[in-house]
Amino acid sequence: MKRTSPFVSEAVLIEKLNRRDEQAFHWLYDQYSPALFGVIRKIVHDDEQARDLLQDAFIKIWNNLDSYDASKGRLFTWLLNVARNTAIDNLRSAKASSRPNPANAIHTDAENVYIVDRQHQTDPENIDHIGMREVVDKLRPERKMLIDLVYFNGYTHEEAAEVLNLPLGTVKTRVRSALQELKQFFSR
Repeated sequence: MKRTSPFVSEAVLIEKLNRRDEQAFHWLYDQYSPALFGVIRKIVHDDEQARDLLQDAFIKIWNNLDSYDASKGRLFTWLLNVARNTAIDNLRSAKASSRPNPANAIHTDAENVYIVDRQHQTDPENIDHIGMREVVDKLRPERKMLIDLVYFNGYTHEEAAEVLNLPLGTVKTRVRSALQELKQFFSR
């Protein structure tokens, strides 16, 4: 990513970009692609993927030039945010696609407890021995479902709220209530 054009000031670059000057876009790429590539590369840890995401970021930049507001910050800061968000969105979508479908993930307690067991490399009989399955079964269905998602399947509260189409506050309240209820079961 070697610079092939002379350095152009931000003010001139912005003016030309607002007129959709393709030469200005080439200058923009030449001036900022090394820095943006570095930021993306630090997020995704893969050169090939970083190059693809850099291209995606520049497409977003070109398509959304109208959303840049010079009064809110420098052009470089805006470009950096577009590139960073592109990389983070890519990681999130990869993470989300690798998760089990919640509709298929919540079948029975035996399956969910086994998932937890595999994550901690313990023997499934150990969980049965301490009665975890029976205790979680005693929870209200809406609380049990959240415990399954958040603790057994590793979802964040935000992800669980999105999957179940519930407000985030409701999810947090139900998880807190479920944990309090489980605490009572274990203190008996």
